[in-house]
Amino acid sequence: MDIKQKDDGKHGVFEGYDDEKLAGEMVYTWAGDQLFIIDHTDVADSYRGQGIGRQLLDAVIDFARKKQLKIIPLCPYAKSVFDKHPELRDVLRDA
Repeated sequence: MDIKQKDDGKHGVFEGYDDEKLAGEMVYTWAGDQLFIIDHTDVADSYRGQGIGRQLLDAVIDFARKKQLKIIPLCPYAKSVFDKHPELRDVLRDA
């Protein structure tokens, strides 16, 4: 899986590609200089159940840790992963 990030300063997306095919994406919105909101996660039907969403979230978490940013997970998928894995919560706004 090749994960690419696009960011225009207001919104961004982490896209996961299988060769040239878009397998999934995790969309976020900036809420200040040090905080962003994960709005939405979408995985193509043919890639569901293969851990694509988690790979995208891991890339988002890695980005947040490297840049010392905080996350608000409004996306139900991202929130559920943070709820199940306390070791990831250091990047949450309330951590």
